[in-house]
Amino acid sequence: MSEFSLTVIGHWGAYPSRGEATSCYLLQAEDTSVLLDCGSGALSVLQEHMFLADIDAVILSHYHADHIADLGCLQYAALIDMDLNRRQKPLRIYGHDSYTHTDILSYKNCALGQTYDRNSLLEIGPFRFSFAPTTHPDPCFAIRAEYGSSSLVYSGDTEPCWELVPFSEGASLLLCETSLYDLYKGKIPGHMSAGEAGELALAAGVGRLVATHLPHWGAHNDLLAQAKATFGGETMLAQKSLHLEL
Repeated sequence: MSEFSLTVIGHWGAYPSRGEATSCYLLQAEDTSVLLDCGSGALSVLQEHMFLADIDAVILSHYHADHIADLGCLQYAALIDMDLNRRQKPLRIYGHDSYTHTDILSYKNCALGQTYDRNSLLEIGPFRFSFAPTTHPDPCFAIRAEYGSSSLVYSGDTEPCWELVPFSEGASLLLCETSLYDLYKGKIPGHMSAGEAGELALAAGVGRLVATHLPHWGAHNDLLAQAKATFGGETMLAQKSLHLEL
């Protein structure tokens, strides 16, 4: 493994559809594997792609259940894998510090938690990670991952947020929440419509747009059309096991 790749593990908002998962995205480069979020159903799908013992770190955008529901199970897996000598190093788990229960990030000696804020720069293997606050009912952060000359920005959950434009500028790929059809634009605080996701991608000059955190109603092809109409560039819908090289 030498290229920077993204594999979508879970792409649903709120709850997973049958056999699938909510927010969880696997980033890999060289010998390092990092999860962005760890939502409901993520561990089951993730094992279709790799051993849980080979996950090096998890970075959480925020603490809503559809983004962290499987975190406790992953910590148990780390404990078992260490007991069986399948995991050699503790799992590292990062979450923002604007939460009163950050003790959930650590578990015994098998999962070591650490907090980040908007000024943090994390280096995990060959990756560099930075953060920007979003506009959401509970504090949430967008995450930028860089590897060599390639970069990915994950929006987390947010309504349109000016700070995300410079933060996402020139990214190879924008993985952007697209919770709403344009008909519902502005009607649900903390979430973006498809057209708004496309507007962010255009303003930031990103290479590709992947719409994620998808709703459980309507025709998703309409989301794709609405996002592409405002972005104009390569646009696709997240789906289980979608694998992209950056």
